[in-house]
Amino acid sequence: MNNKVEKTFFELSGIRRRLILLLFLAGFLTLIFRAFYLQSLDKKFLQSKGNATSTRVISLYADRGKITDRNGDILAISSPVESVWVNPPNVKITKDQKLELENVLKLSANEVDQKLLNNKKEFIYLKRQISPEDARRLQALKIPGIFFQKEFKRFYPAADITANLVGFTNLDNIGQEGIELSQNKFLSGKLGSKKVIKDRAGKIVDDLQEVKLPQDGHDIKLSIDARIQYLTYRELAKSIEIHKAKAGSAIVLDAKTGEVLAMANLPSYNPNNFREGGGPTRNRAVTDVFEPGSTIKPFTVSSALDAGILNPSSLVEISSGLMKIGSATIHDAHADGSKPFMTVSEVIAKSSNVGAARIGLMQTPKSLWSTLNKVGFGMQTSAGFPGEASGRLRDYKNWGKVDQATISFGHGINLTLLQLAQSYTVFANDGEMKPVTLFKKDEIPMGTKVFTKQTARTMVEMMEQVVEEGTGGNAKIIGYRVAGKTGTAEKIGANGAYEKNKNIGSFVGLAPVSNPRIIMAVMIDEPSIGSHYGGAVAAPVFSSVMADVMKILKIPQDIKTQNKALPQDNKNIKETI
Repeated sequence: MNNKVEKTFFELSGIRRRLILLLFLAGFLTLIFRAFYLQSLDKKFLQSKGNATSTRVISLYADRGKITDRNGDILAISSPVESVWVNPPNVKITKDQKLELENVLKLSANEVDQKLLNNKKEFIYLKRQISPEDARRLQALKIPGIFFQKEFKRFYPAADITANLVGFTNLDNIGQEGIELSQNKFLSGKLGSKKVIKDRAGKIVDDLQEVKLPQDGHDIKLSIDARIQYLTYRELAKSIEIHKAKAGSAIVLDAKTGEVLAMANLPSYNPNNFREGGGPTRNRAVTDVFEPGSTIKPFTVSSALDAGILNPSSLVEISSGLMKIGSATIHDAHADGSKPFMTVSEVIAKSSNVGAARIGLMQTPKSLWSTLNKVGFGMQTSAGFPGEASGRLRDYKNWGKVDQATISFGHGINLTLLQLAQSYTVFANDGEMKPVTLFKKDEIPMGTKVFTKQTARTMVEMMEQVVEEGTGGNAKIIGYRVAGKTGTAEKIGANGAYEKNKNIGSFVGLAPVSNPRIIMAVMIDEPSIGSHYGGAVAAPVFSSVMADVMKILKIPQDIKTQNKALPQDNKNIKETI
């Protein structure tokens, strides 16, 4: 019996084993079938589900810092815009939608087709930086495959008036010229990021809360006064138009702080639509060099006064306006041939080349060179502008006698208008030259001592006579004592020779004489109608601008006005260099 039971048990166990094996096999086959079904029969369904959403990291844009004038008036600011891009393989667009797209973006049908039919790329810009209004019109079309990206566009309220100074950015908001370029890192912010889930249309359907906040750029406050900048630009443009000049530049400085209150250049351009047809972008007042002519004479004479070689009443032989050095001849522009001598003061007032040359030759080459070097000639001002030129002041060891003589009246040396304006801070600050800056300062900077207080004040008195009795009569301002110096120089042509019909006229001056507060330098390049002398083309710009600057800054008058003649009343003012 036991054997029978044992046999039955083993028979049942075999059946159970087979049953379990069959069940296992059936389950395995079911899994294989399901996998095959998932891989093959429902592949498109799974792909659609997988593509329905995706995790993306999107950029959070930082706002670029503002550029303002010293009073907070906006010179450059970023405004939100949208850029339109397309994923060509996913675009589904009707004929009417395409026509509306062309109209809003102001693109031709061919331009749109080239981008929509480009199946080799999945990201192509249709147009950068469109207005929010235009973006809303396109978004309302709900065209599959067309997407929008938030960006910022730079706007310049003063347009061409400050263009050469402020500069501009490119489409990616990176500075390309001017302050926008030199301060790009400081103005630029740092992008942030956010992880999101987007649907197939590119719409954010969920925020994963993983955020890196953007850091906005820093604002910059320039030393410029927008009111003075406008006046300077306007009067400069008038002179260029009247005299049909090639170009011009003008700078207004705070004499005590060295802050640039205005820096205007013409020709200019509009940075708001520069890509539609720009103009000259360079800041001529900082990047272009020229021979300053007679505006150098105050330094030649001051160097001799400081060394005790001469005094204002000393007589200087001018040989009736002609001087020979070897084969070279130096002459005065309007010599009448009747005056063999001039006082040192008259050399400045009448702007005698011969007199300046003789005074220059009374000094050692090293002494004269040292003076010109101390006032910054031959080196950058470090005002904070990109591409600043250093000018050229040759080493005195390489000077010949003719070189020393001509440098004494501003030939054989070149510099920028900014260097020239800065050099005159020496006379406004009792012999101390101030550093110049394009950025607002709250403290008066330390300067570099160049001349004694007595020498500086004596030269200011001499330059006042330039305006009162000499070549700078057109620089007069009602109610204010003005000191300054005219300058005229022939330009050097491509062959290295001076061209008589191509001149630069300039004027540099300060006011009020009793307490110099403002310095202005003006340069007119190649005036072609009327006089080409600095006293005729540049001094009137000084007068017009400075008269208004005195009012804007509420600078007290230092003379009575009833007997003061306007520049235009001086019918007999001599046009000399």
